[in-house]
Formats: sequence, structure tokens, C-alpha cells
Amino acid sequence: MADQCIFCKIASGEIPVEFVTQNEHAVAFRDIEPKAPVHVLIVPRTHVAGFHEIASMPAATTQSMLELIDEVAKGQGIAESGYRVVTNVGPDAGQTVFHLHWHLLGGTQLGGFA
Repeated sequence: MADQCIFCKIASGEIPVEFVTQNEHAVAFRDIEPKAPVHVLIVPRTHVAGFHEIASMPAATTQSMLELIDEVAKGQGIAESGYRVVTNVGPDAGQTVFHLHWHLLGGTQLGGFA
């Protein structure tokens, strides 16, 4: 499955995308269908199908993803005003790419969920 995964191809550089930032374990890039002025995806370089499999991921990878979320929020100027971090798990939640990823949304007053 990982060999056909679009996020695996993006993270490996097979599909060229401009990264907002990256580190050894994860990459961050803009969503192609943004739901907010700032909408960045944080994706591990290794294939993990979703949050339900996060325990199988090395702790260093999880930490790297969290560090990138903080780095992107600061770099995009939304760390002080606030932002939302979301991951969808499964089709009923709206997950369309079955590779763990977190959406970082901000840059406006976010409505919807509490």
C-alpha cells in the first residue's frame, strides 16, 4: 500500500511539493483544498495508515510531528492568535488519504467544532 500512497510519494520527494518545513521524520506542506487561510498538513515520512496505528510509530517520529506543528504555527504567525490541529480517522470522519496526517488550521476565527 505504501508504494501507491500519495503522501509517501510527497514525503519521499517522488511527487514534488514545496515543503513549509521538514525534519528527519516528517514533512509539512500546504493543503491543496485549504479550509482556512493557513491549512498545512503534517505527515510522517514513514507510512502509517492513520491515528489508530500511531502506537506502531517510533516515539521520535511522533515527537517530530508535534514539533513541526509548533514550528509551522509559529512560522505562519498563528501561534499567539490560535489554531486547530485535526486528524481524521476512517471514512466516516472524512479521511480520504489513508496515511496519518494532521491538519493545522488557523489565520481566521474558526467556527464549527468546540
